[in-house]
Amino acid sequence: MITMPGHSFSGILSQLSIEEREISQHLNKHVHTLAEKIGERNLWHYKELTAAATYIDTTLLELGYTVSQHEFRVNGKTVTNIEVERTGSTLPDEIVIVGAHYDSVIGSPGADDNATGVAAVLELARLLANTTFTRTIRFVSFVNEEPPFFQTDDMGSVVYARRSHSRNENIVAMLAIETIGYYSDAKGSQHYPVPFSLFYPNTGDFIAFVGNIDSLGLVHRTVASFRSHTNFPSEGIAVPGWITGIGWSDHWAFWKNGYQALMITDTAPFRYPYYHTAEDTPNNIDYDRTARVVSGIARVIAELATL
Repeated sequence: MITMPGHSFSGILSQLSIEEREISQHLNKHVHTLAEKIGERNLWHYKELTAAATYIDTTLLELGYTVSQHEFRVNGKTVTNIEVERTGSTLPDEIVIVGAHYDSVIGSPGADDNATGVAAVLELARLLANTTFTRTIRFVSFVNEEPPFFQTDDMGSVVYARRSHSRNENIVAMLAIETIGYYSDAKGSQHYPVPFSLFYPNTGDFIAFVGNIDSLGLVHRTVASFRSHTNFPSEGIAVPGWITGIGWSDHWAFWKNGYQALMITDTAPFRYPYYHTAEDTPNNIDYDRTARVVSGIARVIAELATL
């Protein structure tokens, strides 16, 4: 459950590749647009929530995708999950979902949580836009992940996952990208729920892949893939979903509907000092390290979507 295939990268990071520099620039633009130009976005800042949805929609249209909007009503207002896909060539009914939530918690502009996740999904959609894989890849932006909707019937990913289950969709993997933009080289910068500090590093310089017991196979495949081609520190875990922090994102909704799913995260409050505060702003994000992670995730998705 805590022993993962391969070895986490250690040592000095190489210079960014040309592609990674481009990814970094795009991530910077997306995060600044969502967390600075638009700002706090949720049902209580409904104009900003719809502005974020429009930005995501427009960006995907510019990449050449056909955008599907899944609307539903919450507290008398219409909210939207946003989806695009690359249809698989030979196994189109086997689906890999890559998702992130675009709302922010009340009182926060939500740069790391979760403009970084949305920016990553948009960049992954760009990076994979012109390639067809064996399986179908869906890129989904979810609404209403934050409290008071978290793990309720009004959570966007809950609505989406239930819809998929009712349609008997064969989702073979779901990756929730959640708070991936903050890193520290300082000893003691990383914390954990008890007892994980006994097994994992106390320096917050890594990306984490987090799943429940039923998703152990997916966690292993994902970590093995990432470590095989990406020189960036990484950790993985698959433990019971009731443990603190393990189910803290949209992957939880897919677990509840019988799908294997995991979260990709910088571990949020266990590392990031500005989590769920007004100081969760774009200037706190490390765009270059995040670009390395996103580049690695792109290669992971390509492998998950290929047989």
